[in-house]
Amino acid sequence: MENFDEALEVLEELKEYAPLESSLYALMGKIYKRCNMYDKAMLHFGLALDLKPPATDVATIKADIEKLHVPDDIDDGL
Repeated sequence: MENFDEALEVLEELKEYAPLESSLYALMGKIYKRCNMYDKAMLHFGLALDLKPPATDVATIKADIEKLHVPDDIDDGL
């Protein structure tokens, strides 16, 4: 599973210092998607949106949510 577990541990630690940083939650959502943990991915994308990120980030997060059930090998080609 590459270094995703380690990355998630680091992001969990960062949340303690910046709990209102939407990009942390969005990145966690992307990692969970890559690990096929779609429920956790959706949860973290939702948390990121709840934190009212900048408009450009909102568009990116919403696009990630729309692609949530697209397999990564297809998604990488888009």
